[in-house]
Amino acid sequence: MIERYTLPAMGKIWQDDYRLGLWLKIEIAACEGWAKIGKIPPAAVEVIKEKASFSWDRVKEIEEITHHDVLAFLTNVAENVGDEAKYIHLGLTSSDILDTALSMQLVEAANILLAKMDKLIEVLATNAIKYKDTLQMGRSHGIHAEPITFGLKFALWYEEMKRQKVRLLAAKEDIRVGQISGVVGTFANVDPQVEEWVCQTLGLNFAPVSTQIIQRDRHAFFVTVLAGIASSLDKIATEIRNLQRTDVHEVEEPFAKGQKGSSAMPHKKNPIITERICGMARLIRGNAQVALENVALWHERDISHSSAERVILPDSTIALDYMLQKMIQTIEGLRVFPEQMMENIDKVHGLIFSQRVLLSLIEKGLSREVAYAWVQRNAMKAWDTKLPFKDLILQDQEIMKVLGAKEVDELFDYEYHTKNIDYIFKRVGLL
Repeated sequence: MIERYTLPAMGKIWQDDYRLGLWLKIEIAACEGWAKIGKIPPAAVEVIKEKASFSWDRVKEIEEITHHDVLAFLTNVAENVGDEAKYIHLGLTSSDILDTALSMQLVEAANILLAKMDKLIEVLATNAIKYKDTLQMGRSHGIHAEPITFGLKFALWYEEMKRQKVRLLAAKEDIRVGQISGVVGTFANVDPQVEEWVCQTLGLNFAPVSTQIIQRDRHAFFVTVLAGIASSLDKIATEIRNLQRTDVHEVEEPFAKGQKGSSAMPHKKNPIITERICGMARLIRGNAQVALENVALWHERDISHSSAERVILPDSTIALDYMLQKMIQTIEGLRVFPEQMMENIDKVHGLIFSQRVLLSLIEKGLSREVAYAWVQRNAMKAWDTKLPFKDLILQDQEIMKVLGAKEVDELFDYEYHTKNIDYIFKRVGLL
């Protein structure tokens, strides 16, 4: 499924020829930087800009011999440039190119993810407003608690995804750094002005201090933010899955014409999209652990992080891009059953008003312990007998010595539970 989806923008970022194209941009920018401080003839830079190119097939062929990807790339570029190629990669080390290009890839990936997050935030807001006053059972521990509205659930998700967007923006800015500092980061063989020029040209900040690599706390922060976003999607998906259960059946995922839910049972409509989102969230969270393990390296560098990053960074960004798209489609096509929501509310015989009865008795002067005992004995009886809780309260002589029948009637009012919904919506900017 992922392969079919990721052929456009996100998949392109991680293709080998695209990555090498970024390497070439960095090498050319470094040559320009050297020329600006008089270390490379400007004419040579013009030749390099005109002739520098590579063939991915040729690079792979050379790498079979060198077993070094950057050297293979440089050899192929030199074949196309000629004598002026001696100025390419001057004073640089492989990680200057690899890590700066990786930062560019991650910034591009973040931009794609941010656009998807904006769309998801938009559809969550639309549904929050649409279902603002649609009464739904609130549940804790999976047990009926007190009424909420379905729109409030969307408002919660809307606010959470806005927070996650802020975190991704911060992670994008944190990773938007390059380095052209040479072996072990001392600038012994490359002028700091070259680094500044390269980063300025490529739209990056320069790492204030580096070793031979950009430090991996930045990458760990980036991937853990992706894992956080994935976990928020997991949370939404888990709720939709629960609400689609047959014994709840308050919503359904989109189900396309001709779609089949089971090879054996024609009646099945399974929440396969949200289940998929939940499963993929686990992968990204696992990748975050790997990114954290990559922070600690030997001395100024080793490459134990490199092999892992070639898996976790493309996989995490591609997976999250896919998850966001699927969640957008799910929310846009979600089937909602308000009548079933009301049926579920009514299943507990009015017990959702137990706290209100409790508070009313306390307001009349009873201790909390006595009031709780009186309400609980009627609540437990309602559970056992399935008799309406309100009727039991009206039949309780001790309670009715404190509350009048009219007062009891007023306590069993759904609008009491939703009176501050507009206030909450204003606080999150939806009204």
